[in-house]
Amino acid sequence: MTATVPTTIATALTDLLLTPGLPLDEALDRHFAPEYRQRTDGAWIDRTGFAEHIAHLRGVVADGTIRVHDELSAGPSYAERHTIDVVKADGSTASHEVYVFAERAPDGRFVRLEEVTLMVAGSEADRGLGSARG
Repeated sequence: MTATVPTTIATALTDLLLTPGLPLDEALDRHFAPEYRQRTDGAWIDRTGFAEHIAHLRGVVADGTIRVHDELSAGPSYAERHTIDVVKADGSTASHEVYVFAERAPDGRFVRLEEVTLMVAGSEADRGLGSARG
């Protein structure tokens, strides 16, 4: 499946983490090109590693909200800053501010994304949620 309009972080995260019942493969195909790769806090992963990360988060995150603070697109380039507040399956909460720089493929899906995460609230164990893979 290819995107019909350029995807955004908010729509991608909503499909990946906050839409119960949407199959992971469908959400990934909707927003991320097959050659997708991501660097979070300095560590690179490919799309397979990213799928593992999201599969893990789907078992941890019960609900959440995404607040976009800044967003800019220019051709294939995309930059965004958001805060994601999550309620975990155990009832605890965490909040991270995320700074994103990305590139979209011609079909509008993300092909590369680099992000830095800053924990705003949560336990020390929540610090690595942005790259956790279980």
